[in-house]
Amino acid sequence: MQDEAQPRRRSVGVRVGNVTVGGGAPIVVQSMTNTDTADVDKTVAQVAALYEAGSEIVRITVDRDEAAAAVPRIHERLMRLGLDVPLVGDFHYIGHKLLADHPACAESLAKYRINPGNVGFKDKKDRQFAQIVETAIRHDKPVRIGVNWGSLDQELLTRLMDDNQEQGSPLTAEQVMREAIVQSAILSAELAEEIGLPRDKIILSAKVSRVQDLIGVYGELARRSDHALHLGLTEAGMGTKGIVASSAAMGIVLQQGIGDTIRISLTPEPGGDRTREVQVAQELLQVMGFRQFLPVVAACPGCGRTTSTVFQELAQKIEGDLRDNMPVWREKYPGVEDLKVAVMGCIVNGPGESKHADVGISLPGTGEMPAAPVFIDGRKAATLRGPKIAEEFQEMVADYIERRFGDGGKAAAE
Repeated sequence: MQDEAQPRRRSVGVRVGNVTVGGGAPIVVQSMTNTDTADVDKTVAQVAALYEAGSEIVRITVDRDEAAAAVPRIHERLMRLGLDVPLVGDFHYIGHKLLADHPACAESLAKYRINPGNVGFKDKKDRQFAQIVETAIRHDKPVRIGVNWGSLDQELLTRLMDDNQEQGSPLTAEQVMREAIVQSAILSAELAEEIGLPRDKIILSAKVSRVQDLIGVYGELARRSDHALHLGLTEAGMGTKGIVASSAAMGIVLQQGIGDTIRISLTPEPGGDRTREVQVAQELLQVMGFRQFLPVVAACPGCGRTTSTVFQELAQKIEGDLRDNMPVWREKYPGVEDLKVAVMGCIVNGPGESKHADVGISLPGTGEMPAAPVFIDGRKAATLRGPKIAEEFQEMVADYIERRFGDGGKAAAE
């Protein structure tokens, strides 16, 4: 699937709950809730929605006692729902205390995320970092050491800036900052190993907000470490800006064979759906050929030949139905994610594109005969006419899925 990409960088595999990150495993999709973790009902509902949308690991904020106390209840509720979701606790400032005071929280989480830039300050830094690592060792949990340029270790940055100045400033301030990010991650990982955390319990991340910084930082981090790497822009932005920035940055890094797990950190629209970030992450990995999550729907972009909106509405309906049904279909129809459907708008490319798909329809363009040929496995199977073309085509897609991926298809293959 990755003929055009560089070979995947070989990293140490890390087990996070029931998911393997790195070690040659498929690139994992992650997301994060934006509920108050102390609100068990809302957090369970959002974790469930993210997981069912395809997030294989979900991170939750653990920022105070009430949140830490809620974690075991959240985990228990999810398990009762049949959702074995690996939960990651996001700790800042007082993670060492919360984990010590709430052992049930420490046990319920599948992984701890700690930020070396704010785990503690001055003489407390190494001591509090060690406390979290020791808790992870005691509960046999992995740790993500997540450096973030918005909360970078200022002592390390200042020292590197001073060293650079003494050498006549051969590096720019931006280059020094990138080096500080990389060093913070690597030095923290080395310290964790010295304390006793095994190498296969450590994941690194180095979050920045600018595309070129992410490319540069992860390229250097991959060159100097074999730890599993989590990719993501820390504040990608809202809407199309966030999608484009994340895709541009991570697309390049992934193409270089770097990255074991990703998160698309989209700022949601007011009242927007949090699962959008999961969908974008899946689509990024799918269009690049690293994973296959959903059937592909090829749709005509439209032009002066397609003044009707019928093909747009049908493509939207088909894609929506496929996505909505996938949680069930993935179990009922193994391999259905490889399905290719085409919904085309006129005679120019419609028949050809439809023949390349497993199931395709070429709708009539402006001025064309009101007939829509349907192609199945490259051959014309039917011509649809009348007001119920969309419904009839949907039925044909459903029948094809049952025939090819259902029990009948399996029996025929055997």
